Amino acid sequence: MIDAAVKALSQMLSPPMRTILWRSIGVALVLITVLAVGLQRLLSWFASYGESWAEAMLGASFHVPLNALAWVVSIAAGLGVVLGGIFLMPAISSLVASFFVDDVGDLVEREYYPAEQPGAALPLSTAVIEGVKTALLTIVVYLIAVPFVFVAGAGFLVFFIATAWLLGKQYFELAAMRFRPPADAKLMRRDNAATVFTAGALIAAFVSIPIVNLATPLFGMALMVHMHKRLSGPRSSGSPSTLPPTSSATMRAQTAEPLPPRSA
Repeated sequence: MIDAAVKALSQMLSPPMRTILWRSIGVALVLITVLAVGLQRLLSWFASYGESWAEAMLGASFHVPLNALAWVVSIAAGLGVVLGGIFLMPAISSLVASFFVDDVGDLVEREYYPAEQPGAALPLSTAVIEGVKTALLTIVVYLIAVPFVFVAGAGFLVFFIATAWLLGKQYFELAAMRFRPPADAKLMRRDNAATVFTAGALIAAFVSIPIVNLATPLFGMALMVHMHKRLSGPRSSGSPSTLPPTSSATMRAQTAEPLPPRSA
């Protein structure tokens, strides 16, 4: 697994991958900016509305202290948006990754597995839907984990474990869906849950590093392409990317010896 992470990190510096890196960083920054501006405007509006409501209830004599309180709340809202952007980076990473699944997958496969069957491109709608679902699930899990932050720092451990599971799940399934139907990809992930979670922990550690975490979609996807290749075994270029299921009865019928002819 460590060698897979080293391969993913080293390939991120190659010229083709750097092109994808700049594109993914651009998308991530746009999403972060839209989220930050939207939340800041919303919280500032609540602060102004709350000030007007409180002044109407308490009287004009409270105008100065209420105005000062609203100013403090506005500053706190801005800081909260910055901290929120840091905590929501895994969710943003999940959404950004859905746009570059095939770009990263193709580069990794051509570089390290040129003799094997290449993966099939995922429909953009499928990838984006998976990214949105993971992003929303990440936000829900983080909201549940927030109260634990105040319990001797347990929340940070909960955040890390949740991030490892969520990002490991998404990136592995996206890598696997290039070779098998979504249901089979999810089943393969469950059958290798411990390995996928451990690889997800590497992605969670990567996404916790400020600035560097903007490259998480590339690192996570490249890492999980290697992990999927390792778990599924090599595929020759002439073999199909997916094999139809064969029942046990059919297998027995194919391998059974023919019956001898009846004597007259």
